[in-house]
Amino acid sequence: MLFPKTLDYYQIQLTVMLESERYGEAMELLRFLLQCQGQEERHYEEWQSLLSWLEAAFPYAAQGGDAKDAAPGEEQDLKEEDMARILAKSKQEEDADYPDKLLKRIMNEPLSEATILALEQLSYLEGGHVDETLTDWLEKATVHPLLQFRTLQTLRRRGAQGTIKLMRGQEASIVEIETVPLQNEDFPLQVSQVMERVAEQAEVHEPTLYYFAQELWGQFIMSIYGSAEYRKLLDGEDALLDIWAGALHQMVSESLNGTRQEEETRGMYGITGGMRFQFEGAYRSLKGFVKSSLLDK
Repeated sequence: MLFPKTLDYYQIQLTVMLESERYGEAMELLRFLLQCQGQEERHYEEWQSLLSWLEAAFPYAAQGGDAKDAAPGEEQDLKEEDMARILAKSKQEEDADYPDKLLKRIMNEPLSEATILALEQLSYLEGGHVDETLTDWLEKATVHPLLQFRTLQTLRRRGAQGTIKLMRGQEASIVEIETVPLQNEDFPLQVSQVMERVAEQAEVHEPTLYYFAQELWGQFIMSIYGSAEYRKLLDGEDALLDIWAGALHQMVSESLNGTRQEEETRGMYGITGGMRFQFEGAYRSLKGFVKSSLLDK
């Protein structure tokens, strides 16, 4: 049986393994999770769906290897993206309604590994109505900000162009599809500079904090992409980056240790009394994102 915090830890580990293309390790973790008892049925369905896809897409990894271990000159030496495209198109050839089934999953199920996988598969499938359907859905439905961003990435990968109007609460954000980041490195420099500040302090005061801060910051940035808060971060000077770094450090430290040491955290990042109001605002934004993400699971 897995405790809630333990489950969250494994979910983070799984995400990191997939992003770093350690597919063999991801499969082993999924098999372990499937053996654990006491979880919600939807978790087992998501894990099994992801495991089946990984085993089909990356057979060499299923045998204990990873991308770098694939033998040169063999079919499995194809890039992971090429293999994912081949698999998705083969499913479409078997079932002409496959794109519509993926769309239905994305638009009707909560944010999960399964919906992210469905979006990834749609990136490789043909069908002009897919772009129109996803765009219309984003503009008219209430969609979790993280799912909004992942869908924007899918539209860009599919070659869609133009702008989309997204609603986040009472705020309308206009996003150009062609400029949506596809990798962490594609985000503006200010995004990584916040993490650099956290890394400097975490190394001295709390080494384990950086790993969790990095995960939270990446998810948070995707959730506010294109918003007024996101634009303000990019336009801010060094002091604003210090404020966000301090708020992020405070949020993660509090979650890990269960104690609130705000004055100590503000001291680490040079956040003066006059900056406290902005610090508290950044902290509330991060906390609100975490709370909304937990409620949507």
